[in-house]
Amino acid sequence: VMSRQAGKNELSAQLEAYLMNWFQLKRGASLVKASPTYKPQTVNSKMRLRDCLDNPWNRKSLHSDEGYILRLGRCRCFFFSAHPSANVVGATATVLLECDEAQDVNEDKWSKEFAPMAAACNATTVFYGTLWTSRTLLARVMRALRAQEAQDGIQRVFEVPWETVAAEVPAYGEYVRGEIRRLGENHPVIKTQYRLQEIDEAGRMFTEQRAAAMKGRHERQRVAPRCAGPTPDRRRGGRMAGAAEEGQQAHGWGPAGAGEELYAIAVDVAGEDEQLEGEELRQEDPRRDSTAVTVARVNLDGLSDPLLSAPRYEVVDRHWWTGRKHAAVYASLCDLIESWQASWVVVDATGLGAGLASFLCKRYGSWKGDPPGLVIPYEFGAARKSDLGWAFLALVETGRYKDYRPDGAADTRQFWREVAECEFEVLPGPGHTLRWGVADRCVHDDLLIS
Repeated sequence: VMSRQAGKNELSAQLEAYLMNWFQLKRGASLVKASPTYKPQTVNSKMRLRDCLDNPWNRKSLHSDEGYILRLGRCRCFFFSAHPSANVVGATATVLLECDEAQDVNEDKWSKEFAPMAAACNATTVFYGTLWTSRTLLARVMRALRAQEAQDGIQRVFEVPWETVAAEVPAYGEYVRGEIRRLGENHPVIKTQYRLQEIDEAGRMFTEQRAAAMKGRHERQRVAPRCAGPTPDRRRGGRMAGAAEEGQQAHGWGPAGAGEELYAIAVDVAGEDEQLEGEELRQEDPRRDSTAVTVARVNLDGLSDPLLSAPRYEVVDRHWWTGRKHAAVYASLCDLIESWQASWVVVDATGLGAGLASFLCKRYGSWKGDPPGLVIPYEFGAARKSDLGWAFLALVETGRYKDYRPDGAADTRQFWREVAECEFEVLPGPGHTLRWGVADRCVHDDLLIS
């Protein structure tokens, strides 16, 4: 178990190369390696072993067979995908059986189709990976091996956290320290991939510690101040802000001048109602979605800090419209955008929101336009909502998200209720998908999504 990018694939390739040299004259000698996906993981593993065997001693005896086999003399190394749909029946591991990125391999697939490959010669099996949740194949194997270690004292689990690698490779240490500053010490990625600690696979998304970190000291701002606004000279490929920040470079605004304040407006769109609206509708139908609007002050001072290089977000106001006609929502949003002189407008463009997002893009321009406009349409899907959740946790963990002081208003109380009720589940597999939301169907997560 090694921290991310610490060299476990190189270790695996060197081990394979050594054993293939040792057994190259033995008829029937074979190694089998499984990875969660064929492309890129299985392909990369094969390329790395080929590079290790590209030397004066092995070059003339090295051959590639059938696209998934490397052969040195009589010894073969088979490379397979461990994806649940992959067909891998028939191979035998007489020398070594390996499971790469074992935290992402389906346990049933491994037990039924791969583990028996080592049976004929009782070949050694090696699992490689980084920690994730306690229910992964890697975690279960580690628990079983630690139990054996406790009985006979023979070490079977080897761990290399990031600090060990950094002691040998200072540049690696600088990179990881930068990631910790960006994501936070307790972000799931830092805990699992670098500190080698398991995370819970399900539970409350915003713990008391995280909820406390989200609370700022500033007051709610009901009235827009005189602000800098989106002047054309600021359209210079800055970092995308607001809810759509996903660690990528995109069209946006450059740093504001001294004393200037920039604002982002984020909108989660719901349907309209023919008869009722607002609190009256919420009382009659607690399950009803609401259009939620969040106004945030964007502090770009952090962009000039080489250790941080990221903005801060301070929520200054929010709005909560249930059942309101989309024509009225559009008019209200236009008023908010112009009152706050918003520099970014992130709007839910999924389903019912597509039309509203389109109208806003026509009026204020899309961020993909030339020149870039104000509006960033955001289309939801399982993967994008997962990315949004991971990114928001990074904001919270690093103190870059702050909400205004609770003011007793209904929408403020609702927001913190959604925070308290939000649950998560980390799905198994290489995607590390985060499924999150409010389980109580009487409490929606509209304000939290916004």
